[in-house]
Amino acid sequence: MLGHFSRRTRSAVPVPVPSARSRSARGRVAAVAGLLAAGAAGPVPAVAADGPSPAPCPASLAAEATCYRGQDANGAFYAMAVPHDWNGSLVVHAHGGPDLGDGSDPERSTGDLERWSVMVEEGYAWAGSSYRRGGYGTRMAAADTENVRRLFVGRFGTPRRTFVHGQSWGGDVAAKVAEIYGTGRHAPYDGALLTSGVLGGGSRGYDYRVDLRVVYQYYCQNHPRPTEPPYPLWTGLREGSTMTSAGLRSRLQECTGFASPPQERTPLQQRNLDDILAVTRIPERTLESHLRFATFTFRDIVVNRLGGRNPFGNASVRYTGSHDDAALNAGVERFSADPAATRDLSFDSDVTGAVSVPVLTMHAIDDPTAFVEHEAAYRASLEGAHRGRLLAQTFTRETEHSELSTAEYAAAVDALADWVRTGRKPTPASVAASCPAFDAVYGTGCFFAPDYTPRPYASRVRPRPGGLHWPALSAARERVLGRLPGVGIAP
Repeated sequence: MLGHFSRRTRSAVPVPVPSARSRSARGRVAAVAGLLAAGAAGPVPAVAADGPSPAPCPASLAAEATCYRGQDANGAFYAMAVPHDWNGSLVVHAHGGPDLGDGSDPERSTGDLERWSVMVEEGYAWAGSSYRRGGYGTRMAAADTENVRRLFVGRFGTPRRTFVHGQSWGGDVAAKVAEIYGTGRHAPYDGALLTSGVLGGGSRGYDYRVDLRVVYQYYCQNHPRPTEPPYPLWTGLREGSTMTSAGLRSRLQECTGFASPPQERTPLQQRNLDDILAVTRIPERTLESHLRFATFTFRDIVVNRLGGRNPFGNASVRYTGSHDDAALNAGVERFSADPAATRDLSFDSDVTGAVSVPVLTMHAIDDPTAFVEHEAAYRASLEGAHRGRLLAQTFTRETEHSELSTAEYAAAVDALADWVRTGRKPTPASVAASCPAFDAVYGTGCFFAPDYTPRPYASRVRPRPGGLHWPALSAARERVLGRLPGVGIAP
């Protein structure tokens, strides 16, 4: 169903005059959809000056909204936007990453606001946190996301409805927001939109990067080099190393020639590249980014967050697809996870599936970073928690991870809002059918594939013992762990 649900259901009250741009954009949607708005929200109430402070909006929203910035008590910078023709509902955004800086990035939330300006253009207020520090910490990021919602309420009052949106790792963060803060009779969230989400969770969602780390080293022997101090590969990178992304790229090029045209690679480089890609099932175009994650983010997880303990294992994995699987399996580095480290990573980032609000996901079929099979893992988690009825999943024929079509985001948030308002669960076909009306405004295309269903997670990522059972962390187990001191990852 098209249109903005809040406008169709509210009685008319005075509102600020919308900008010419927003009037024309929403007018075109209404014309295509054949629907009429039925009212709008009242003016933003005045509040004390010590909350979020007015700030310039991104250029794309300068005529559309009033923007605010601030820093919360934990040190997290945040940004907010309230459209001039606010529909009364709020989208709280959880960003991806994680970024690896020490502190909160004061520009991250402002950049996210510009990137997700479609939400504001569709009439929703928007709030996003940069998180209190860089580095891994899903529950920390979820707490900071909830905190920016509370700051918004303190400044502007309680929205008519509130949705949490997460992209990439932020999809995992938003899923945890829905589980931790979205339950109970008076829960503040009405629905969740998870796009391109890393929904396999931390304890399983990075196993393919563990495999990449060891398979790469077997073939390349330059990360570390034989002349450098050795360290276990599950560390990602030895503590104190000064290696940069450029240095890592140079080693990858040295071994595989990945950045060179095929005709300029040596036969050994080509064979190394072919074997690494075939065994790990990682797309060539994102090989470097996956190796960066398996280097620098792994170091953050292991060294900075888990005190040097290993949450990863590959002792039972059999690798296939190379020109000599027997030699690969005999020579690849093997290790087993520290159960306490796995427990802490799981408690921090694995989903339980125990949601109480509608969840809509959107994912590109050819996502080269967070494979679409993450969606199969998430569905299995919700079905394992007997909450499958609360999940609707959509897929697109795109090949991107970081950003899908703007028209599709507009269609997705509208479908979720309509589901919450009416109780009618959207289908992949209904979301696809709604998209052309939004594309008439945004002109970015509609690529939904209503008949697509992803294969199981284990079809793409080699499972470890117990890895075929979902959810990886049950709600009951999470409650038990939550009562134990020192479990998880510190904020």
